[in-house]
Amino acid sequence: MHALIIEQDAWVVLMIEDALRDVGYVSFDVAATEAEALATAAARCPDLITSDVRLGASCGIETVRSICSDRYIPVVFVTATGWEVRERSEVLAVVQKPFRPADLKSAIAKAVGLPRTTTW
Repeated sequence: MHALIIEQDAWVVLMIEDALRDVGYVSFDVAATEAEALATAAARCPDLITSDVRLGASCGIETVRSICSDRYIPVVFVTATGWEVRERSEVLAVVQKPFRPADLKSAIAKAVGLPRTTTW
């Protein structure tokens, strides 16, 4: 399985990669900006996306919404501003920074298990 990690901090990327490996993901693309994320997802559709909300001047929520506009991809937001995601949807998987690997793994299971008709 393949994951797209949208995150600016390299140490957070490493922690996310470790947790994803533990639950069966074997390949990763990393994007630090909206433009990189859009291009990367267009080049290779991920099976899962993890994203921060704050991407410099861009919004990770809107970036992910653009990526998922024409296809369903499970998403976990890994962010210090989880309330921003919850304001838009109570069903989306959110992990608050700083996080424990177990919390991320639980959120991945939630995201993968959401009905494919989940909208936000």
